[in-house]
Amino acid sequence: MSTRRVPDLGVGADFDHGAQYFTVRSPELSSHVQRWSMEGVVAPWHARVIAIGPDGIDESARQTQRVVGTPGMNAICRRLAASLDTRFGVQISAIERNQDGWTVLDQAADSLGTYEVVLCTAPAPQTEKLLRGIAPAIAERAASVRMQPCWSVLVAFTDPVRVDFDGAFVNSGPLSWVARTSAKPARETSPDRWVLHAGPSWSAEHLEDDADRVIEVLVPAFFDAIGVPSSKPTWSKGHRWRYALAENPLDDGCLYDPSLGIGACGDWANVNRVEGAFLSGLRLAQEVERALHR
Repeated sequence: MSTRRVPDLGVGADFDHGAQYFTVRSPELSSHVQRWSMEGVVAPWHARVIAIGPDGIDESARQTQRVVGTPGMNAICRRLAASLDTRFGVQISAIERNQDGWTVLDQAADSLGTYEVVLCTAPAPQTEKLLRGIAPAIAERAASVRMQPCWSVLVAFTDPVRVDFDGAFVNSGPLSWVARTSAKPARETSPDRWVLHAGPSWSAEHLEDDADRVIEVLVPAFFDAIGVPSSKPTWSKGHRWRYALAENPLDDGCLYDPSLGIGACGDWANVNRVEGAFLSGLRLAQEVERALHR
């Protein structure tokens, strides 16, 4: 749930370049969404969303009730982390056992503290790498998950793109999704800003391509898909999500070994989607609480 700020485009001219929205099916997430809504952290996205395929346009996608963070998708993450001691821009390189518990080390092998319980929310391949020497059963489960990449292209136009929808699933060509991020609630409407997501197969095939080359391919594909004359963006940026979506997500909910005090969670551990990630984290928190009170 990432939001990229672009100061060159003006205050509030941001892009949701990861998850575009989320749906709510569970009572657990629903109760949080109700509270976040009252706090101004989320809002419904009453978007016209279509599906574009070889046979034309399908309107059925518009029936889904979608929710977005406000003023960006990362607003929920900020809300959840507000009371936590969070460290940004730090890469964890190892987790080591000692007589006091688990010591977490950064890339310089400096200690970030020693803890009774360590929970990993990284994508499955990174989780496997961190835990293979200390929690092999959890690492093995994580290793079984195949993560798919996604190239994301962010584009801004001085003149609005003349279409009558806000988002579209694209079922042919290199793209899988396009959305007018400036049409979401609590966003600046100018300039006209779009997020283009390539499909997993195309993204995997072009995983190591230069971002400029990806833009050169996906922007024309965008105009081809929506059927309007092309125009040159006033600003563009490519972003590669190497671990965007699990091809074969687990249905475990979460992974936890109470004897070790090591756990892992994420959308890859609980049938994908933002809601899956939320419920996975909630389940893991409940597992830890149960273990600590036995």
